[in-house]
Amino acid sequence: MELLCLDLEGVLIPEIWINFAERTGIEELRATTRDIPDYDELMRMRLGLLDQHGYGLSDIQAVIDTLEPLEGAPAFVDWAREHFQLIILSDTFYEFALPLMRKLGQPTLFCHRLEVDGSGRITDYVLRQQDPKRASVKALHSLNYRVIAAGDSYNDTTMLSEAEQGILFHAPDNVIAEFPQFPAVHSYEDLKKEIVKASNRELPL
Repeated sequence: MELLCLDLEGVLIPEIWINFAERTGIEELRATTRDIPDYDELMRMRLGLLDQHGYGLSDIQAVIDTLEPLEGAPAFVDWAREHFQLIILSDTFYEFALPLMRKLGQPTLFCHRLEVDGSGRITDYVLRQQDPKRASVKALHSLNYRVIAAGDSYNDTTMLSEAEQGILFHAPDNVIAEFPQFPAVHSYEDLKKEIVKASNRELPL
């Protein structure tokens, strides 16, 4: 049995922190794992900036409520779910992602959670586990699943390496150059083609 594992931000939905940065004018919040591979370093910087500028969870959720999935993403998710068991493996947080997951038809999501105090201040984040995307693919292998995976950033590359086939989607040039072993595509139609090519079944596009 084959499973398809996809990253979320930059693959199916817009980058939440970038959109929040654009709304608030805090340029440093535009940084993602494309720019800072160390996730803890990135999150500590983000939480520090939120405290510095006085923003809490409700402020971020207000921006998220205005976002829509990337153009073509809902139709791609429908295609993927028709032909695969689909799991979204993300380094976002349930407190951020759930409104957008509804707009994608509620595919299964594995991600992290936030710790928030009574005033709505985000005090910390809790990882589901270390290197969670790779660990998830390893766990699926232990259940005798064959995995095809796609993502766009540094924090996806261990997942892509662990899968039978990894695919870079909408990845920046620096990630594509550093990981030439993965095919790199920039449209959902081309992503479908790479997934079909990686599958051990004959599938329609």
